[in-house]
Amino acid sequence: MFGIVRPCTHRLTEGLKTEWMAHLCGLCLALRADHGQFARVVTNYDGLIVSVLTEAQTGSVPGGRRTAGPCPLRQMRTAPVAQGEGARLAAAVSLVLASAKVRDHVADRDGLLARRPVAAAARRVARSWDRAGARTGRELGFDTAVLVDAVDRQTGIEELAGPGTPLLVVTEPTETATAAAFAHTAILAGRPGNVEPLAEAGRLFGRLAHLLDAVEDREADAAAGAWNPLTATGTSREEARRLADDALHGIRLALRDAEFVNGGLAHVLLAHELRRSVERAFGTTSCDHGVAAPGGAHQPGPYSPGPYAPGPVPGNPYAPGPGGPGDPLPPEPPNRRRGLMAGCAVWMGLACTCQLCCGHEDPWSRERREGLCHDIGSCCDCCECCGNCGNCCGGGEGGDGGCCDGCDCGCDCGC
Repeated sequence: MFGIVRPCTHRLTEGLKTEWMAHLCGLCLALRADHGQFARVVTNYDGLIVSVLTEAQTGSVPGGRRTAGPCPLRQMRTAPVAQGEGARLAAAVSLVLASAKVRDHVADRDGLLARRPVAAAARRVARSWDRAGARTGRELGFDTAVLVDAVDRQTGIEELAGPGTPLLVVTEPTETATAAAFAHTAILAGRPGNVEPLAEAGRLFGRLAHLLDAVEDREADAAAGAWNPLTATGTSREEARRLADDALHGIRLALRDAEFVNGGLAHVLLAHELRRSVERAFGTTSCDHGVAAPGGAHQPGPYSPGPYAPGPVPGNPYAPGPGGPGDPLPPEPPNRRRGLMAGCAVWMGLACTCQLCCGHEDPWSRERREGLCHDIGSCCDCCECCGNCGNCCGGGEGGDGGCCDGCDCGCDCGC
């Protein structure tokens, strides 16, 4: 499971949470229905935005939902899931972009893909995903060649980029690909007037996706000697943040120019959650759902866990507890890393049961991987698109302290 827009379900109302899960599961099941069980591994948080935008423009339509069977991601419960052209377009886009990501990793000889047999198998999978995505795209009137062309140009641009190259030159192919996908949702919905504003929103979304990926991977790329757009172009972290903030503002303006039948979830994802993604990537926010009060109640507050929460600092030799003065250090844990074949077998089991979407143990290193609610922002980081929304989170006399789930202040912000 990957993507930059990873909303915390604690911040969504029950209605929006149900909608978001319907689109996430709809994307996953559309991949399975059109392209087979293994294709479900490319399910991602950003791809479902294509499905969300399509439904936001058409509203609820007959046959737009169906009841899906039990799934581990839903604690083995049934649930309504999105179906139709929006989910299928999201599946096609996700497949083509995932195949591009695989080819990029093969070219960089990342991890297991440095081994020739694994790289050859990955290339075959990528080619099959390209063909499958193109087939579904043709059925929906969407030419996925624009996505493939953008990915192919990316490699050449990266080879020519160097100190002084504008960062937006490097992000252009991603911007072009996402602009095409966002714009086609307007065509599917029968709203040609939305093509231009949604193309602009998609272009800026692609810019953000590229920027945030570069920011989050910069240190790891430097350690591995891998190519990173910020390092290669000499772009500072401050300049990257300025570009990210400009893109956020542009997406808000573009959404205002588009006409939606029910744009609540689209607004929450592309206005509020996208801003939290930027803050998370640049390390300016932390998750503070709340802590348990002495009586056992769970309540938000200034002492919620965060980067500055009181307590022992890992690695501090003067902190109390194990590792402090006079306390022997705990023994090093034994190497529990799985081998190549055993790890692949575990990974296949997680992928085929959708447990990659949940909190799980890494198939190879056995490290804990967090689920949907990992490392996200403040629950009550409420609307800034009108002046009254502070009441939603207890900021005024009418506030009930909820996390944007009691928004009756008359604004149309969708929170």
